[in-house]
Amino acid sequence: MFKLSEIKELIKLVDQTSVHELEIENEGARLSIRKPGRTEVVNVQAPSFPTTYLPAAPVAHASPVGAHAVPAEEAKAAPAADTSHLNRIVSPMVGTFYRSPSPDAAPFVNIGDRVTDKTVVCILEAMKLMNPLEAEVKGEIVDILVENGQLVEFGQPLFLVKPE
Repeated sequence: MFKLSEIKELIKLVDQTSVHELEIENEGARLSIRKPGRTEVVNVQAPSFPTTYLPAAPVAHASPVGAHAVPAEEAKAAPAADTSHLNRIVSPMVGTFYRSPSPDAAPFVNIGDRVTDKTVVCILEAMKLMNPLEAEVKGEIVDILVENGQLVEFGQPLFLVKPE
């Protein structure tokens, strides 16, 4: 269930960014915030049945920059890669994901780069604050799961890391 303080913080976040709509599920409760002319809470509903937590489904790989999109039919036909042996770097907050410190700077990390627990892998912008995210694991970046400038949710996987 969402706390009132969390809802207020999310409304402020949506209001202060270019995001026009945000939907989040947390412990079976669903929150939807839309910003047509002003931010308003559209729907908050709690489940009427117990929520069962299942293991996470295998993560689909993001396309490298410049690659073409795969049609939905082909994506469904391709078998999902087993990622159970990989570590996930997840978002500790709701915010906007940035791969580099500025638009004209090189990305913090690329696929194939080795990281340590103190390596900064991205920046998450929340409420106009830029928050560097450290890897907190050692290994090799094998996939970047989100696009630069994409809004990410709390707990959303951002990177897959092959442990050393």
